[in-house]
Amino acid sequence: MLDDPDQSTLIDENGAVRSVQAANLIMPSNELEKLWSPMSLERLARTYWRFLTRATLGIVRVKYSDNERTVCVLFRAFPLLTFQKPEYEMDDKRGVVRWRIEKGLLVAARGRGGDGFLQIDVERRGPDSDEKNCEVLHAEVEVSNFYPSIASSIGRWVYTETQSRIHVIVTHGFLRSLARLDLAESRVGRFATPASAPAMDDVPDPPPSGERSPAQERPEREPDSSSSAPGG
Repeated sequence: MLDDPDQSTLIDENGAVRSVQAANLIMPSNELEKLWSPMSLERLARTYWRFLTRATLGIVRVKYSDNERTVCVLFRAFPLLTFQKPEYEMDDKRGVVRWRIEKGLLVAARGRGGDGFLQIDVERRGPDSDEKNCEVLHAEVEVSNFYPSIASSIGRWVYTETQSRIHVIVTHGFLRSLARLDLAESRVGRFATPASAPAMDDVPDPPPSGERSPAQERPEREPDSSSSAPGG
């Protein structure tokens, strides 16, 4: 069931976009318990990129490197959006995967460098009142502090009626698809096997439900390293 907040897409006076799409999924409690791990969170991240490619009939693709994820049209030479490698937060009730927006053709100059972000946030909200032995999983896809180049160069109305509308449609499709529990295998496999996956306590905790994440605080950049293993 889609559960978007009121005014789910907003543009502030400075031109920064915040867009949130959400859904409540009813899942068997035992199945959700099996899936609740950093490995599944990493697979959820990959599922989002897989859905984006499928929804665009393969025209939009995601290219991976050690420290970036590049959303491009067919080839890396046409980078629409480049994200920093994903960050993961998880506890026994909530899991977050976040990609900071680095650059790209769709990003205005003032929005580059990692201040904006895309994130998927899933939260266990307890037993469902109607379905026995089932639990409510609330899922949100959020874009925040994003400065679209279309809005700054052509106009906000054009952005709202084109790029923003397409994003909402694709995101709603992704959220509906989660009901099938068809999670893609990670391309990177940071948490791929029980032997290599950290315990949940070793993944940073997300902030309490209802509080803003410290995602707007830009972290120190890590040096490139062939031994790094970012997931998603």
